[in-house]
Parts: sequence; structure tokens; C-alpha cells
Amino acid sequence: MLKKILSYTTIFAKMQIFLLFLLFFGKSANCQTLDGSSKFNLDFEHVVAGKPQGWIISPQPGYAVSIDSVTSVNSGKYSVLIESTEEEADFLILSLELPSYEGQQITLTGYIKTEDVTGGYAGLLMRIDPQIAFDNMMRRGITGTTDWTKYEITLTMNPSRTDRIVLGGMIVGRGKMWLDNLSVTIDGKDIADAKIYVSEFTADNDREFDNGSDVEFPPLNDQLITNLELLGKLWGFLKYHHPEVGKGNYNWDYELFRILPQFLEAKNSQDRDKMLLDWINKFGDIAECQTCSETPEDAHIKPDLSWVENSNINADLRNKILHIYSNRHQNEHYYIRMAIADNPEFLNERPYMYAPFPDEGFRLLAIYRYWNIIHYFFPYKYQTEKNWDDILKEYIPVFISAKNRLEYELALLRVLSEIYDGHGNLNGMYAVNSFRGNRHAPFRVCFIEGKLVVTDYYNWDLKETTGLAFGDIITHINGKTVESIVDSVKRYYPASNEAARLRDISFDLLRSSDNTLNISYISAQGQIIDKDINLYESHTLNMYRSFKVNREEKSYKLLDENIGYITLATITDDDIPIIRDVFKDTKGIIIDIRNYPNVYVPYSLGSYFVSNPTPFYKATQGNSNNPGEFTFRDGRSIPYTGDTYQGKLVVIVNEVSISQSEFTAMAFRAGDNTTIIGSTTAGADGDISTILLPGGLRTLISGIGIYYPDGTQTQRVGIIPDIWVEPTIEGIRQERDELLERAIMTVKTGE
Repeated sequence: MLKKILSYTTIFAKMQIFLLFLLFFGKSANCQTLDGSSKFNLDFEHVVAGKPQGWIISPQPGYAVSIDSVTSVNSGKYSVLIESTEEEADFLILSLELPSYEGQQITLTGYIKTEDVTGGYAGLLMRIDPQIAFDNMMRRGITGTTDWTKYEITLTMNPSRTDRIVLGGMIVGRGKMWLDNLSVTIDGKDIADAKIYVSEFTADNDREFDNGSDVEFPPLNDQLITNLELLGKLWGFLKYHHPEVGKGNYNWDYELFRILPQFLEAKNSQDRDKMLLDWINKFGDIAECQTCSETPEDAHIKPDLSWVENSNINADLRNKILHIYSNRHQNEHYYIRMAIADNPEFLNERPYMYAPFPDEGFRLLAIYRYWNIIHYFFPYKYQTEKNWDDILKEYIPVFISAKNRLEYELALLRVLSEIYDGHGNLNGMYAVNSFRGNRHAPFRVCFIEGKLVVTDYYNWDLKETTGLAFGDIITHINGKTVESIVDSVKRYYPASNEAARLRDISFDLLRSSDNTLNISYISAQGQIIDKDINLYESHTLNMYRSFKVNREEKSYKLLDENIGYITLATITDDDIPIIRDVFKDTKGIIIDIRNYPNVYVPYSLGSYFVSNPTPFYKATQGNSNNPGEFTFRDGRSIPYTGDTYQGKLVVIVNEVSISQSEFTAMAFRAGDNTTIIGSTTAGADGDISTILLPGGLRTLISGIGIYYPDGTQTQRVGIIPDIWVEPTIEGIRQERDELLERAIMTVKTGE
């Protein structure tokens, strides 16, 4: 069953990729109607050249799509038949694209018949972009041979954020499926009678550049890059400060594309500055702000407008920028708000999913958008290795010169790595994943004592045929040293610290599109062995990325010598009162956080280990009314419940412990008798904020700053253990859990 789920997960990822292309190449069918009516061709009765009119069919190897009027029809004259034509068929989607509608729920209903569907499933699908809701019946798909049956998908809508709704049918694997008699309702009302959503914001209704930026860049030189750097910083400043932009009166992405052609022709700095000043004045006079507050003297981070003074701009333009800052937009903003947890929410940022490889203008937009979000709303900007002010100029030519989707994704990975935030991975990078390959060695490797070491097998039945044993040290891959490979790829792995970066790199080192890899390794006997190993499709392996979870086991158990053990990977809220009762008389409790907590427990379980209300963190929060300002606020204390555990608490952490794991470890550290053992954690803490980028890509940042009550930082540093313990190669060979052994010893000795 697990293999089947993994296989479907792989297919799900491929479908995300496919839909990006489908939306791009299928735009001409956008919201197509028939005979001037508002009726979509949901019953497939309108046929043109043997295909259902208005529907998008993107050719996929191994499949054929046709209209069936003979073999099987649910109603009317026609149904659609999708069938595999080759043994290795992957999947095919037949889709229809709709605009955003007013309403709360949308339901797709349809009839499906199947014949010999194997190696996958058939089903309906519906998706609301950008990344609002998605269902493709993956876990309830139709297999085998079935007669006409009615199926249904319902999604929750968000009209103000919706770019488009995609719906249809799909088949994964081999076999035939017939699709017929679809219907779409919104809040129970037929789609023909539903109202298309019309935004109150002018920015939402500006669609001029939906099909491309139409910007052509001349050859880049130092002066042009400097000018583009200035434009990017001014564009971002106006985005978050100009009152008319904050009101949603302008689509700020598209205003960039409107000024760029003229801006690229600026002959000198005087011409450039006049052009920028005229551009600002185009958006109207700035009224005096009655509520703009000064930045507090004790602010942890103050707004950084040094770029204004450091740029070679004339006095009129400089004074205009400073005037806007003094009279900046206040309160509700079209592009930014602070969430309940005080982390920023970046609103109305279109991901432009219909452009799989964004053109030069959209690629410039990507680096502008990201740089300014970090500049104004990243609480840890001061911890970057390079001066963030210099990053924009460095990366403008990298983004503009990207020749394909792969180079674009790699450029993004590089700039994400510059902020040293382990939350900042890139989702939707199908080109990079395709380049890295979908075939893996059947065993897990990790860096132990600075060496790449075999630590586990994904599939134990492949251990004997593969031949490598636990503790074998891999030194070369396809003739290259592991060290040289790591050096060549590490800038494409965003992480807060090197331990976390190596954690992520290790997962990909034995990955390829080829069927085999050549490796050299050192066995436990000291032999140097050169060997070709077979690689396997990821869906055939019981893979895990950072930690393995056994969902069948309880989260708690009693170890020898009356020591309690808890893993947060499977803990539930219902477990906590049981743990308090069962473990109350134990000598000690070990809490294992070499994982990610299944539920949130800093207060519910943390309260078991304190004898007074106990603060354990404080946080910084940004200010959308004064972008770039971060101030401290006190964190919530762990409550005292009158039932304090009397024994020893030992907490195990390592580089796998990230985000909520680290926050939870901080809560446990505040206990009366706690010792933390292990190694430095991933160093990425603070409620996450999502950033959407052109090309359907998504990344995250730590949205608030998390510190100990005395102000000691945790980002990049991680949770430093009281007792440093790491696995050894010898321990791996003996299949020992050395950290757990040390935790048990700590309980027994009371250290």
C-alpha cells in the first residue's frame, strides 16, 4: 500500500508540472463559450474535428483522445474516450478552464466508465489557481472495469484570489476511461447562472500583460545593470509605501512592464532620473499622512533607506522618495498584511503559472519581487553573509540571462540560498527535479563524521543484491569525489546552516535519470571497492527524506529501567493526558524531536515540566505601516498546571529538527530539569510566510524572529545542545542509536 501511495505522490507532482504547460498552451480556450451562450460544453455534444469543442487536450505519449458515439455514452450523442496506446503510458488530462466566480463552494459532477484501468486510476480533477485548492481523486481513484457511475469533487473557493479554475477528467496508467454528462455548480447554482467575480480593485482587472511582458532587453552593461538596480529598489519602495498602490489602484507588476521599454532607452542619469520622477508623479499627489509614526528608538531593526542616499540620483527624485516615505500608506494594503501570528502575508501576488518559462520581463519581476520582500519583511535580513543591498545588482543579470526554465530555477535557488533560511526551499521546480532525475539508490546516505555513509535501506529486500552495508563510506560518484560534488552544488541548496545543507544534499547525491551509478566506497573491512549500483524509480522505494516515521506505533513507550520515551513524530493530542498519567512515576522521560511534531505541543506537553508560568521565547514582528521596522514583543509563557513532572527530562535534537521542532525544544528547555542532547538543529524558526514567484513557483521565509527571552538568537544558530552527541560510523555499522543511548545514560546519571 505504501508503494502505491508513493507512486501516486510522484504522479501528483508530474501533474502539477503538466498543468503549468496545459494552462500556457491552452490559453486560447480560456472561458470559451458556445454559440454566444454561457453554456460550457460539459456534455461533449459540441464536436469540432472529432474533438470536444472548448476543451484542452495536450498530447501525451501513450494516449489517444476521441469522441465516442458508438461504444458507450451516458447521455446525449457523445462521450469522450481517453485510452492508453502504449505499455509505458503515464497520464493524460482533459481540461476546461473557467474564470473566477462569486461563491463559497464549487462542485464538479460527472459520469465515468472504465475498462481495465491498471497501474494508476481514472477520475475527475479540479484545481483553483493560484494554489488555492486541488483535488484529483488520487486517493479514491477508479480502477479496473466499471460501468457508468456518478462522481463528485467539491472545493472551497476564494474568488478575490482566484486567477482561474481548471476542471476535467484524467487517467493515470493503462486502460480506458469514458467521461460524460459533467455539471458544475456554485453554492448549488448551475454555472450558467453563477456570477463571474469582478474585483473592487482596479489592479485585479488589469490584464494587459497576461500573455507576456513584451519587454526586450538590450545587451547588459554596468550602467544598465546599475539603472535596473535603482528601478528595482524604487519599484519595491513604491509598492509598499505609495498610497495609490496600497489602495489597489494599480497592478504594480504591470506598471513595471509599462515603464521598462522607455526606461531601457535612458541615455544618461539625468534622463533616467527625470523619467523616474515623471513616473512617480503619474500616480498623483501624496496627501499628508496624519497617522504615520516615527520608528521607535528601541526597534530591533529599523527601515533601511540607505539605497536612496547611496544611489546617484538627483535631489528632486531623492526628495520625492523621502516625501513619500514620510506620507506612506497606512492600514489595509493591497499587497501586504500582518497575519494573526504577526508574520507577513503577501497578498495578490500572481504566480503566472501559465508561463512555465517566464520571459525576460517576468524574470526581472521575480528578482524584484523577492529582493523587496526580503528587504522590507524578512526578520533575519541582518544575518545574511553578503550585504543584502548588494544582492539585487548581482542577480539582475543572472535572471535576465537565464536561457531556459532550468537556468531560471537555478537562479532562484541561488538567491534563496543568500538569506540562509531553511524554510526557503523552492516548490514547483520541475526542471531542476527533472535534471536531478527520478531514480535513486535503494539506500539512504547521510554525512557522518564528515563522510557520506550508508545509514539505512529504503527497501530491505534490495540490501543483498545491492551489496553495500551500513557504515560503508562512499568516496566517489561517477568518478568524482563526494567533496567536489558537494562544493559544486551547495549554493543551490537553501539552508540556515551547513548541517542542514548537507542533510538536504545527501538525499540527492545518489539520484539520476540513468539506470545505474558508479560509486567507489570503503567497506567496514577497509577495502576500496568500485561498483555500479542499480537505481530505482522513486515510487518503487519506501523513501523518506529526513526522518522515518512508523505510523503504526504509539508515540510513547516504556523503556528498561523505568524510563519513558516519546517521539513527537506520531504524537496526538489524545496521547498527552495518557503520557502524563503513565509516565508520572518514571525515573525520567526522553522526548525525541529528531523529526517534525505531528501536533503542536509546546504548551500542552511543555506545561508538564514547569513549576511556574515560564517564558521561553520572545519574538520580533514587522510593521506593514512602516516596512522594514521590526520590534520585539514578549512571547506567551508556558502555563503552570499544578502537575509538574518530578523526574529528569532529556530532549534529543539534530539537524533534522527544524522550525516547530526547534520551537518545541525551546519550550522543553525551559523546564525545571531538562537536558538537551544531540547536535545543532536546522536553525530556521518563526511562523512561515509564503512567496509566490512567476512560473508557478513558491518559496517560504521565517516570518517572525524567534529569540530566547534574553535576546539570544536561534536563526542559523539552531538549538545548541547541552551535551553534544553525534552518530559515529562505527555506531552505524553496529546499527546502534547512539543519541538514544546517551539520553538513557543521562537519565540514569541525572546529569
